[in-house]
Amino acid sequence: MSTNTETTAATIRLSRRWHYAREQAISFLMQQAVENPDVISLAAGLVDSQSLPVAETRTALAEIFEDESRARQALQYGTTPGAEDVRLAVLDHFARQERCPTKDLGIDAGQLVLTTGSQQLLSIVCEILLDEGDICLVAGPTYFVFLGNLNGVGAEAVSVPADENGMLTGALDNTLAELDRAGQLDRVKMIYAVSYYDNPSGTSLSPERRREIVEIARRWSRRQRIFVLEDAAYRELRYDGPLLESIWSCDESRQHVIYTQTYSKTYSPGLRVGFGVVPRELVGPICDRKGNEDFGSANLNQRLIACVLRNGLYDKHVEDVQTAYRRKRNAMLAAAEEHFSKLAGVTWVHPHGGLYVWMSLPEQIHTGFNSPLFDRAVHHEGVMYVPGELFYAGERAERPAHQMRLSYGVQTPDGIREGIARLARAVKSVI
Repeated sequence: MSTNTETTAATIRLSRRWHYAREQAISFLMQQAVENPDVISLAAGLVDSQSLPVAETRTALAEIFEDESRARQALQYGTTPGAEDVRLAVLDHFARQERCPTKDLGIDAGQLVLTTGSQQLLSIVCEILLDEGDICLVAGPTYFVFLGNLNGVGAEAVSVPADENGMLTGALDNTLAELDRAGQLDRVKMIYAVSYYDNPSGTSLSPERRREIVEIARRWSRRQRIFVLEDAAYRELRYDGPLLESIWSCDESRQHVIYTQTYSKTYSPGLRVGFGVVPRELVGPICDRKGNEDFGSANLNQRLIACVLRNGLYDKHVEDVQTAYRRKRNAMLAAAEEHFSKLAGVTWVHPHGGLYVWMSLPEQIHTGFNSPLFDRAVHHEGVMYVPGELFYAGERAERPAHQMRLSYGVQTPDGIREGIARLARAVKSVI
């Protein structure tokens, strides 16, 4: 008598939140990079490997480990918001950026939370503030990974037009008025803004619009508070242009702006240390959610950042990074002028900082993954970019499809010049 021991595997039922977050564009871009290793990538938003702080980190680690008690403390679990002495060091660094004494910030270390890069805070804020169907207002274009965060919690991103000075505040006000007339104002929980050298556009919010955004959020907070989520990831990557106050500094009440910044761009992405400065009422909810994820980001990494901040290694390194990226930005802008200036309908932004140049082609030239241009660029000319349509909210068919983000972070100046020359050949072949 034989027995059939084979069983049919039960169906896997994945969550709705997985459904919202699936098929991220970043995965496709990484796949293209792996499958086309000879391609010059002007797509990767990574930092320059040659500028990573090997000597500074070695010095800081030696300082931490020269005292056994301090070393054991660094190797032990930390706390969910981060050790108080580390948060105090980060708060002092934040005050220097705000150009005021720490005591004049109007907050204490209790309103500062250390995170695994700034990306973790972006994700956690979405988790604690947004339910399915809630609305976050974003610039068009905006950081596409944050759009993924919104999708991941089932929230809706509503796009507000932007220009060379950032999100158009008149359009923001009108959008909120339209939502109010439609009975949808209660769904609005947040306004998201990349305040410095925006990813992807390279633009910065003008001083006037920074204050206007805070005032608009305050004025439309009728039945619930509308928060402004300020993403200042690129704040210290400034190469020229004006010194700009943060959106956070425009919120004298300290009740409407959630500020996030990272040391990934200025020091090391391998450490994954970021921080948030948040309204006091949100500290508990953020730490509750963070406790579910990791009950504290890597303690050793946080203490290393505090060490380089306190002993002056950080500021010197940032100056070196700024010099390196300024040279790369200049190389990309000069190459764009050489190869694209005579092509009708092609324009690009001249950023004062950050890692990106935003280029627009004639509207009939599409840049998406399935376009003739993307195929020509990657498989024939050997250069890669990020299609601009990824950076817009809303239905794909309604998004601008003729733009691209070009990054100068990874390549050498020579690699940038060659990459732009290849891209120009690809554009000329389809234009």
